[in-house]
Amino acid sequence: MSTLWTPSGEHPVDRPGPDSAPEPPSAAAQAADEEPLSPEEEAAAEEYARQVDAVRRQLLDLPAGVVVGQHALQFFDVAGLYLSQSPPRVDDARLAIDALAAVVERVGAGLGEAEAPLRQALHQAQLAFVEAARSTGAPAADA
Repeated sequence: MSTLWTPSGEHPVDRPGPDSAPEPPSAAAQAADEEPLSPEEEAAAEEYARQVDAVRRQLLDLPAGVVVGQHALQFFDVAGLYLSQSPPRVDDARLAIDALAAVVERVGAGLGEAEAPLRQALHQAQLAFVEAARSTGAPAADA
């Protein structure tokens, strides 16, 4: 038995060993209104589970800073999407940029090699935001 840390405290967790495969749900666990999967559907579900497991293993091969950095770049993409609308959705873009800034400023050096590109992305997003806010006539204080 291992322990999982969460902001609300530590919680005991039973973890299967690396060689143990997860057990498929029993027939009793299926809802009464669900029909059993066909052999093709069952094979597709098993393949999907294998793919998810492979992605998890790939993530574990990377430093956490790289993974967090990749997710933080999604905030940059979301901000760009909102700023590219006509008219630009500056309030929505502001939230995405603030989220990116929160990650970059709070985590900083913990991002490892992802820190510098994320800081550059944040700077670009902030400049694009100011330009878009000016184009919509938003007051300078909001930009």
